[in-house]
Amino acid sequence: MYDGLAPKLGTDWAKQTCTEIEEFAAIHADELFECTKAARFPRELYEDMGLRGWIGPITNAESGGLGGGVADYCLICEEVARHGLVSPQISVQGQRWLSKWGSPQQQDTYLRGIARGEVIFSESISEPDAASSLKDLRASARRDGGDWILEGRKTHVNLGHQSDVTLVYANAEGSGLTAFLVDTSLPGVSSRQTDPIGLRLLPTADMWFESVRVPSEAVLGSVGGGLETFLGTFNVSRLGNASELIGFARRALSRAITYANGREVGSGHVTDFQGIQWIVADCYLAIYAASLARNHAATIADSGADPALATSLAKKAAIDAAELTINSCFSLIGSHGLYTDTDFGQLLADLKVYRVAGGSLEIMRNYIARRVLRDPQQAGLV
Repeated sequence: MYDGLAPKLGTDWAKQTCTEIEEFAAIHADELFECTKAARFPRELYEDMGLRGWIGPITNAESGGLGGGVADYCLICEEVARHGLVSPQISVQGQRWLSKWGSPQQQDTYLRGIARGEVIFSESISEPDAASSLKDLRASARRDGGDWILEGRKTHVNLGHQSDVTLVYANAEGSGLTAFLVDTSLPGVSSRQTDPIGLRLLPTADMWFESVRVPSEAVLGSVGGGLETFLGTFNVSRLGNASELIGFARRALSRAITYANGREVGSGHVTDFQGIQWIVADCYLAIYAASLARNHAATIADSGADPALATSLAKKAAIDAAELTINSCFSLIGSHGLYTDTDFGQLLADLKVYRVAGGSLEIMRNYIARRVLRDPQQAGLV
C-alpha cells in the first residue's frame, strides 16, 4: 500500500519495483520454502537482491545503494514481506549506523559490501538477562593500551552465525554504553545458531565474545555514545518492522480472500456470509490505517524531524493490524490454513517475532503513553 508514500525515486519506480519483487519471489518460491523450513539463510539469493538495490535502499549510489529515503525503505520492506523474500531489515540498520556515525575508514571497509548484500551484518545487542533494558547489559569493554578487550554473551542475534561483521553494544569502563564493529573472524568470537519459530530466513544465534581484542578504530561513533547511536537507528528502523508487518497482513488477507471466494458452501461461497464480509472489512480497515500511520511516520523521518512518537505509533498500529488480520484469516479459510504447505502458520509465527523484536508492543504502548501524558497539547489532545 504505497499510495501516498511518495517514494523519492518516483511512483513509476515504485510500481516497477513492486512488480520486480513479485516476479523475483515467484521464481525462487521453492527455494524460499525449503530455506524457511530449514531455517537456512539463502545467501546467494540475498546477494542477488543486493545487486538489484533491495538490500541498500537508504545508502547512496556511490556506496552501492539506491540512494533513496525512509519512504523507499518502507516500500521495499513491505513488498519483500508480502512476497516472502529475505528481509533487508538487519542490513539496513547496519547501513544507517555506518552512514550516520561511521568513520570514513569504517564506511570504506563495510558500507558498500553491506548495502550490496556481499558482507553480512548482524547486531549483537540483546543478552539473556537484560530483557529490553540497555542499562542492564553485562557485556563489557576494557582498555588495553590502544585497544579494547570485549567480554560478553549475546542472544537473539539475527544472522549472527552467518555474519562477517557484528555491531556489539557493551559497557566501556569509565564511559558507559558503547558500540563496537567487530569482525566475526577474530579470535574469541564464536556463535551457535538457534532455531526461531519465525523469520526463519534470518536465523538467530547466540554469540560469545571472550577476550576479543579490537582496535580503538572499531568504536562506532564516540566512546560512551551508545545510547545515541541505538536510538538514532531504532527510532527510524522500527518503520521497517511496521512495513513488514503490513506486508504479512496483506499477504494473509489476499490469499484468504482468494481461497474463500472459491470455497463453496451449500449453494454459495464463504464470502457470501455477512459475518465473513465484516471480518474482511475490519481487517482491510486495520491494514489501511496502519499504512497511513506508517506513511506519516516515514514523511516525518525523511523531513529530519524527531520521528520517535510517529514510528512508535506506526509499529503499534502495524502489530495490531497484522494480529487481527492473520488470526481472522483462519475464519475465512478454516482447516485449509492448518497445514504447513500454506503460508498462514508461518505468517502467524513471523508476526510473533515482530511483536517482540525491535521494540515490543508493550514498549511501544509505554512510550506512547509517556509522550502523551507528558505533553497532551503537543500530542494534539488539547
